[in-house]
Amino acid sequence: MARSLCPGAWLRKPYYLQARLSYVRMKYLFFSWLAVFVGSWIIYVQYSTYTELCRGKDCKKIICDKYKTGVIDGPACNSLCVTETLYFGKCLSTKPNNQAKLGDQGNLSELVNLILTVADGDKDGQVSLGEAKSAWALLQLNEFLLMVILQDKEHTPKLMGFCGDLYVMESVEYTSLYGISLPWVIELFIPSGFRRSMDQLFTPSWPRKAKIAIGLLEFVEDVFHGPYGNFLMCDTSAKNLGYNDKYDLKMVDMRKIVPETNLKELIKDRHCESDLDCVYGTDCRTSCDQSTMKCTSEVIQPNLAKACQLLKDYLLRGAPSEIREELEKQLYSCIALKVTANQMEMEHSLILNNLKTLLWKKISYTNDS
Repeated sequence: MARSLCPGAWLRKPYYLQARLSYVRMKYLFFSWLAVFVGSWIIYVQYSTYTELCRGKDCKKIICDKYKTGVIDGPACNSLCVTETLYFGKCLSTKPNNQAKLGDQGNLSELVNLILTVADGDKDGQVSLGEAKSAWALLQLNEFLLMVILQDKEHTPKLMGFCGDLYVMESVEYTSLYGISLPWVIELFIPSGFRRSMDQLFTPSWPRKAKIAIGLLEFVEDVFHGPYGNFLMCDTSAKNLGYNDKYDLKMVDMRKIVPETNLKELIKDRHCESDLDCVYGTDCRTSCDQSTMKCTSEVIQPNLAKACQLLKDYLLRGAPSEIREELEKQLYSCIALKVTANQMEMEHSLILNNLKTLLWKKISYTNDS
């Protein structure tokens, strides 16, 4: 019977492999534990922020206490605090402190009369102290002011009532221009690039997308040099736009649509090192004057250019071949618009009308539109 010259040698390699496997296992367990710990911490921080800013029960208690003591009043107070037919549902935002001043608006006297009409919640011809306090609190919010000004416009959600600084808008069936709604915990772990690609897969048919896009172009017209001044869209993202079951565009979040006069006051003379320091919201950009190291007050890109940037991928994906080339050309011309360009207003109107005409011609006789 053959034997090894070194009887213990056959044990060395398995022993080495066992030690190696133990080391790998420990390393794997350590990094797994670390990943779980970091992930749990991120979720805890996000959840803490979410619950702190989306505290519906606390908000209701504060508002109803003020209503019952006569401090505030409004047409939504009875439904919220007495019959309890109005309740808080999904929290759509965790952003606090969205305030703005009224500013120097065109037709200011007409605007004041319009606000007083809305403030008279019970329509008795008089504004009570409670109603006045509620209206004043609401006027600090961009979105409420814009809803009052554009209450007769198709793409602005209707104001259903208010109570203190709480206001109620009409329900919008689809609360994002495209994509699917995922739990915020899952959203944390999805890369933004993959999320954008995934969202484009969950959109209506192209004729319906075209109808929604026309709605956005019409809303841009509504806020561009209207009777109460010019308003700037400072966060033009898909999550701020929605649509109803007829595929009519509805603005879901208008808190970053601000009066131009207000924006100029907010951003002018701000210290800057480069143009990157001269941004309000995500989309309202001015330039940095290198001689004074201060931000200028003139916004570089008009609302229409920002809307076209948002619509580019949305409309070009699945566009009919016979209009795709012309549509792409018009969208890029729109994106290139600058506020400082000569005859900007004329170019603005021409491009906007051309885009609407091109889309309407293609969908006028389709069932989906």
